[in-house]
Amino acid sequence: MPHPSTLAFLRNLAVHNDKSWFDAHRSDYETARNHHIEFISELIDGISVFDQDIAGQTARSTLFRINRDVRFSKNKAPYKTNFGASLARGGRKSTLAGYYFHLEPGASFVGGGMWMPSPQDLAKVRQEIDYCLDEFREIVESTSFVGQFGGLSEGADMRLQRVPRGYEAENPAAHYLRFKSFVAMKPLPDAVLLSADALRESIDACKALHPLLQFLNRAVSE
Repeated sequence: MPHPSTLAFLRNLAVHNDKSWFDAHRSDYETARNHHIEFISELIDGISVFDQDIAGQTARSTLFRINRDVRFSKNKAPYKTNFGASLARGGRKSTLAGYYFHLEPGASFVGGGMWMPSPQDLAKVRQEIDYCLDEFREIVESTSFVGQFGGLSEGADMRLQRVPRGYEAENPAAHYLRFKSFVAMKPLPDAVLLSADALRESIDACKALHPLLQFLNRAVSE
């Protein structure tokens, strides 16, 4: 499970998000980050049992920097108040679908998929859904997928209001063709994170996500 001190550090950082405080507590940051690396290493080992695309990756290579890019943001807080890790074939910067673990007090989750793919990749995914709708529905409407995630994330910024150009409104796949991102997320309350079930809960969610990743990556790779 993630170490309690890691969550405590992130809570304190949210209150004291400035360089002077961070510099004075850099050793606490390093300790928290190392504990997080240990957890992500265990997560990688668990996922590798059913997804060889992740096997051999190092936890350090999956982590995002703690520093925020504030150049174009009204929020000038210099540090993120979470630890994020992206696990995908080809590494953290890959454009392929992958897993994501987000550690943030009160807002942690595990999930993944394909976030805002390029127009070319999005067109390929939509074509694959159109051609293989039964297979896609079997994945995202399965008992295991819905049980873990409730279904695909459907926020207002995730879907078009109408079916994309080139498809009829009556297309049987119309609901899914409108998606701009194909992601799913499972919230992880702090009580779960700090329990012996944290790793198993995360691995089980990733296992339920795996068929979707295979479908999406097949679509953009062929």
